[in-house]
Amino acid sequence: MGIVLRFSVMAVTARSVKNSPRPDKSGMVDMRTGGAAQAGAYFYEGDGLITDWHSHDLHQLEYAIQGVVEVETAAGRYLLPPQQAAWIPAGLVHQSMIGDAVRSVSVFFDPGMVPDPGERARILGVAPLLRELMVYALRWPIGRSTSDPVADGFFATLGHLVSENLTDEVPLSLPTSGDPILARAMAYTKGHLDSVSAGEVGRCVGVSERTLRRRFQSELGMTWRGFLLQARLLRAMALLAEPGPSVLQVATTVGFDSVSAFSRAFARRCGETPSGYRRRILQHPS
Repeated sequence: MGIVLRFSVMAVTARSVKNSPRPDKSGMVDMRTGGAAQAGAYFYEGDGLITDWHSHDLHQLEYAIQGVVEVETAAGRYLLPPQQAAWIPAGLVHQSMIGDAVRSVSVFFDPGMVPDPGERARILGVAPLLRELMVYALRWPIGRSTSDPVADGFFATLGHLVSENLTDEVPLSLPTSGDPILARAMAYTKGHLDSVSAGEVGRCVGVSERTLRRRFQSELGMTWRGFLLQARLLRAMALLAEPGPSVLQVATTVGFDSVSAFSRAFARRCGETPSGYRRRILQHPS
């Protein structure tokens, strides 16, 4: 499918966020800005942005064309590297963390257009066909005043395709917690991936190492070591999605003693080597 990307018409940079859709007092963002479209797309370009906590009255499928986006809900924090899309159902309160030099496209659907969407956020693998369709959807901005039969037919088909993909979930998330001790422990762990230890985290949050480990297991259903490994690998995936750092630099940054240990852990978790993952992610520059 040959598609010429014409992003300049719809691009929203970090410096012009004041012109983007705004939440009302309840935190609900009206992406249609008063229009009547059942579905449509929204393009974002910018960096270094953390959104307010908000929700939409529409389902959202967000795809990072370039760079890395993270989405956080009450249930977890989800990594959105290139070739992965975040599914955010209507009404789900969430926050987005935009990295550097990000370009993303979101497709919004009226709730009735996606069969069996579920009630939680998910990360989906984006096959080339779905990617091209999402980019093509930029032809119809979500804020347009009216719709037409061609657009309605396109988004109805895309909605059914997305519904089929919702069962093919990619586990790229970390849990969150309302427990202030656990929340601080997780934040400290993620902020010191290169050399952190359970004892160090326990001292930081004021509990013993044994108590820390027990609370991770009882409250989150995973060990602290499992959380650390997941955080390291998710951070590594984000770094590998950038063309700059070498695999050795990535391994060191996220706390692995050697490239071989990093490669083994990455392959067990992601099903491919760090180098293979990077080649696949970077082979489709947009």
